[in-house]
Amino acid sequence: MESARINTTDLGGPLLASVSRSFYFSIRLLPAVLRRPIGLAYLLARASDTIADSPTVPVAARLKHLAAFWQMVRTGEPEGLDELRQEITSPHDGECTLIACLGDCLAWLSILDQKERGEIVGVLDKIIRGQTLDLTRFGEGGRVIALQSAAELDEYTYLVAGCVGEFWTRLCLHHLPNCAHLGLADLRRLGTNFGKGLQLVNILRDLPADLRAGRCYLPEPELRAAGTSPTPLAHDPTKAQPVFDHWHARAAAYLEDGYRYITALRSPRLRAGCFLPWYLGVQTLALMVKTPPLASAEKIKVPRSTVRRALALAAPVAFSDSALRALHPGGPPAESVAAEAR
Repeated sequence: MESARINTTDLGGPLLASVSRSFYFSIRLLPAVLRRPIGLAYLLARASDTIADSPTVPVAARLKHLAAFWQMVRTGEPEGLDELRQEITSPHDGECTLIACLGDCLAWLSILDQKERGEIVGVLDKIIRGQTLDLTRFGEGGRVIALQSAAELDEYTYLVAGCVGEFWTRLCLHHLPNCAHLGLADLRRLGTNFGKGLQLVNILRDLPADLRAGRCYLPEPELRAAGTSPTPLAHDPTKAQPVFDHWHARAAAYLEDGYRYITALRSPRLRAGCFLPWYLGVQTLALMVKTPPLASAEKIKVPRSTVRRALALAAPVAFSDSALRALHPGGPPAESVAAEAR
């Protein structure tokens, strides 16, 4: 497809909004130079997630299509795209449209500058490796399978989200070299933990549904130390509460590094764009304390009013550390966990 025919405005606008309303808002808050590459990276990552999670497609076929999609991203050649479009389905209308538009997304990738394209290919490599590992580990379900160590959980959160913090950081510093008070290494560590924290929030929020599907992201040795095992958790998730609480605290600590990440940024638009996921993550953790998901029949989800409040708060936070500090649960954090995790 020729570049002149690629409607990047639609891809980075209505299509992006249809698959992630909150992330779309974050993208709109970013400096203009970052919106398109980060928006495209999200669309490609969401496409790979749609492939990995396609509910009616056997695991073996999903693995085949993930591998084919990775080759498309890596080489720019759409070999296997027609078959992928025919077989991959989703109950989400936006995801169905995204799969139908993958050819345009790949064409858009091909016309980015070399640095942006290389960063997107690099982060997709890690994300798809994480999704492939996940499918291989849990298979078709049927019985509850747990991760075998904290290291496996750390690896997974890095591959599907922590690496996004690295990608985001490198791309920001490439386009806006003076956008932060910290150097690349320190900012990258904070960004990695920020991403891992957001993924842990998702894992903890979705734990009951994942258990019913046979997936347990809590490490089995920790479950056994707490007096339980993976199998009973599908019927009584509350048995995992002590392990859940440990990882809830870890997620909160990682989001403290997200707080530090934001305060290290000079660019008001970057601060605003990073604030939104941080604030929603913090609010989701708070909801899980108020309504523990392991004991609740309802999925934990921040209300739309919280999203609207986050958008309203983004403007003062963009320009003021004190405005951000006022929103930090318990006051500003005392010590970073960046050195601990990796």
